[in-house]
Amino acid sequence: MEPRLSFRRYPLFLPCMLAALSHTLGPATAGRSCTDTRQVYSEKGYSTNTAPLTQISGEHLRLCPQDYTCCSSQMEETLALQSERDFHKAMEDTSQFLLTTFTQRHRKFDEFFRELIDLSEKSMNQMFTKTYGRLFTQNAHVFQELFVELRRYYSGGSVSLAEVLSEFWSRLVERVFSLVNPQYQFSEDYLECVNKHAEQLLPFGDVPRKLRVQVSRAFIAARALSQALATGRDIVNKATKLTAGSECVRALMRQWYCPLCRGMPTLRPCHGLCLNVMKGCLANQADLDTEWNNFIDALYQVSEKLEGPFNIELAADSISVKVSEAIMHMQENSVTISTKVFQGCGSPRPAPGRSKRSPKEPGTNRRPFHTYSPEEKPTTAAGTNLDRLVTELKERLRPMRGFWVSLPHTICNDDKMAADITNEERCWNGQTRGRYLPDVTGDGLVSQINNPEVEVDIARPDVRTRQLIMELRVVTNKLRHAQAGQDTDFIDSEEGSGSGGLDQGERYNDDWPGYGPYSPPYNKPPRTPAANPGKPPRVRERNSSKWNRNNGHGAKSSSSRLALSVLSMLLPSSVMVIAAPVWR
Repeated sequence: MEPRLSFRRYPLFLPCMLAALSHTLGPATAGRSCTDTRQVYSEKGYSTNTAPLTQISGEHLRLCPQDYTCCSSQMEETLALQSERDFHKAMEDTSQFLLTTFTQRHRKFDEFFRELIDLSEKSMNQMFTKTYGRLFTQNAHVFQELFVELRRYYSGGSVSLAEVLSEFWSRLVERVFSLVNPQYQFSEDYLECVNKHAEQLLPFGDVPRKLRVQVSRAFIAARALSQALATGRDIVNKATKLTAGSECVRALMRQWYCPLCRGMPTLRPCHGLCLNVMKGCLANQADLDTEWNNFIDALYQVSEKLEGPFNIELAADSISVKVSEAIMHMQENSVTISTKVFQGCGSPRPAPGRSKRSPKEPGTNRRPFHTYSPEEKPTTAAGTNLDRLVTELKERLRPMRGFWVSLPHTICNDDKMAADITNEERCWNGQTRGRYLPDVTGDGLVSQINNPEVEVDIARPDVRTRQLIMELRVVTNKLRHAQAGQDTDFIDSEEGSGSGGLDQGERYNDDWPGYGPYSPPYNKPPRTPAANPGKPPRVRERNSSKWNRNNGHGAKSSSSRLALSVLSMLLPSSVMVIAAPVWR
């Protein structure tokens, strides 16, 4: 006969057994206190009027397991909305680095580029006014218009840099031609003829081409970088504010607040559960990854170009120096140029009351040409320089690659959002405390077909995400063309010239030496000047070391010396300064 267990003989057995059973079942027992749940719910700013004091049957629940619960229907709805807000907050916090970087870098680069243009114009005005006085101020509008158009281009205007520079040189050749021939009076038709002959005579030598290449590619890269930083900022803003779908919200609620309803407010979702929920909710953002990485790479490459061969600081500084060099070239060859123009356009009419040896214009001030040494140069935009700006940007761009596809991991690695990956037994698995068994799905929309937590319609890609992908492709395409010195707005109409398409072989010795694919072999000896070694260097070369790198200038031809002697008779003043352009 089997012995029977008598509760009378073991009066303490029944309470102990019930206690053990209660511990095994956890909080899912009717009548268990909901104090912890009510406290957490209250701390989130919600009224506890609808919160049960003890656990009740959960047949009314729609999102959480229908077990004994501390949540009413109203609480479940409220917590579902809270989970959506928490999700967007997590997105914003995680992407704050991106948003801050694009916003601040755009502001700094924009201020810097704009101030560079201002400083370039100011430098030209100061140098030319000191050297030429009233004769420069009388013609200052020619130069002012150039900088107006450069600003308009940088600001996003529909401006062709090739046409802007071509128009500038056309207006300048008319002014300089009139000033080197003050004994004649030229009509508009005659000056138009001068311009036509200038295409063959090249009165400014090779300077217009050099300046076009340098300014065009630097300004194209600067504008593309500035616009891309603004676009990056906008895309991050839009991508982090994409609306969470209803299935996503249900999954967010199940992982974050169903433990609260079960009376376990400190229990965090298992790491695998969190990853599956986030990969389902962020499937569309993950599809940005390929184009996003292309965009980041293109930004990085353009920024490198800006600190190297497309250096906009160098280009902005070069404008006044190269314009002066061009005018000097025309000055030195004025007799030859004028003779050929007179042959082609006919003899001009003499100017009334002027002789070939007209007195010096009052108010002119012929001073030696002066450029700033590196130590004297004024501080550039925002108290910084291009190298520092580019270095800071590149450091911030590196960790941005793969951001969208790694976003679920970034969020779930936060111990406030999910349990640590090593804590697999004491986490919320979607139903109770315990290990999460399903596999973690892949990245992107298509991979969510087998997501066990979020039902995703992979046949219907999000329209707004597709628009963001197209925006990324457009800006990346613009950046890639900028790397080649090409402006996508004019690439079709100006292929091979100007801002539309710069010849990849167009490199000249005023560029940064020894940089990139254009640099000569390291074992190649430096180019030696062709000038007579017995002759002293020209004033311009002595005063501006920045511009005489590898510059080999030949000895002055007899025609140049003749031009200078004629000009010295036309403009009898103090000692003739070679570095000064022609109007005095």
